[in-house]
Amino acid sequence: MLAANSGLIMTGSLLIGSFAWASDATENADIEALVNDTIAPLMAEHRIPGMAVAVSIGGQQHYFNYGEADQEAGTPVTDETLFELGSISKIFTAALTGYAQSSGVLSLSDPASQYLPALEGSAFDEITLLELGTYTAGELPLQFPDAVQNEEQMLDYYRQWQPESPPGSHRLYSNPSIGLMGYLTAQRLGQPFEMLMEEALFAPLGLEHSYYQVPESQQDHYAYGYSKEDKPIRVNPGMLDAQAYGLKSTAADVLTFVEAHMEVPGLDDEPLRQALAATRTGYFEFGDMTQGLGWESYAYPVTLEQLLAGNSLEMILESNAANRLTPPLAPRQEAFYNKTGATNGFGGYVAFVPSEQIGIVLLANRNYPNQARIEAAHHILTALTENP
Repeated sequence: MLAANSGLIMTGSLLIGSFAWASDATENADIEALVNDTIAPLMAEHRIPGMAVAVSIGGQQHYFNYGEADQEAGTPVTDETLFELGSISKIFTAALTGYAQSSGVLSLSDPASQYLPALEGSAFDEITLLELGTYTAGELPLQFPDAVQNEEQMLDYYRQWQPESPPGSHRLYSNPSIGLMGYLTAQRLGQPFEMLMEEALFAPLGLEHSYYQVPESQQDHYAYGYSKEDKPIRVNPGMLDAQAYGLKSTAADVLTFVEAHMEVPGLDDEPLRQALAATRTGYFEFGDMTQGLGWESYAYPVTLEQLLAGNSLEMILESNAANRLTPPLAPRQEAFYNKTGATNGFGGYVAFVPSEQIGIVLLANRNYPNQARIEAAHHILTALTENP
């Protein structure tokens, strides 16, 4: 039987429920039971060593930690455990570009080559920052070719690359696409990307445990990911990894970022508020899914089938015809925003609904199917909104 506990309950090999109490003990116990009953079978089915789950309900935070961050050492997942966010990193990168725009130093409608002389005379004269950030630049690939190993080779690749379709006409999910947007933003602001993220985003939002390079003092909190063969692994550095998939963070920090998007009182930085709104703006439609800058959204209420379709392998791996929204769709209260993310050893999912003031973060140290993440999050959020 699962019970609320401020510590950790050992059930077999599973550590159940490190829980942050709010004022209503009965309500907290119900929330904990719901999360435990959803997460325990999920972890068992997909052999997930450890998970951190964070839920925000009406401005109150609830944290649940399960299993092990390091199986060999027997280290449990705690509130301080750092997980690799994979492509969830993209919503943070997008916020920096939004911040640069709200500060008046660039515009999403500017051509990409405007901010990097090395790209002048290339296809990027006709590709905007917005198209880079929404994967509609002309079908840049999911990853860089293996031969691209340094910055010079990266710039050569961009200079020689030719679009497969007119910019803005098709979406193909791409790390080199949104990664270049983040790179150009840093070029325009004149500082290293990682430093800009710390100064413009992490510090103002109070994200004290989010890192691109995990410092020595935090290494003990950095979870190991686990491969299909149960080998401990961590992400390898690559070109534009920080911008596209390189952030490591705690569930609490990611939930704080989600709450900033739900405009929980306390965010007084107006340029940053505008920046976050820019990422929630809808720029292209693909069936029921609306592509923002990093975030993807759906009209609320949304069915599980709609979410699964919008996060399917076809949407990730294939080119899809784009319907540009003119004017763009303003940030919505009645919307379900979400983003998946993974590295070879980690899998995550983030979702929130502003009108319900509810959000969820799922971080795991195994890359398990998107469908399973979405089903678990949808089940929890649906139960919480139907039974407030």
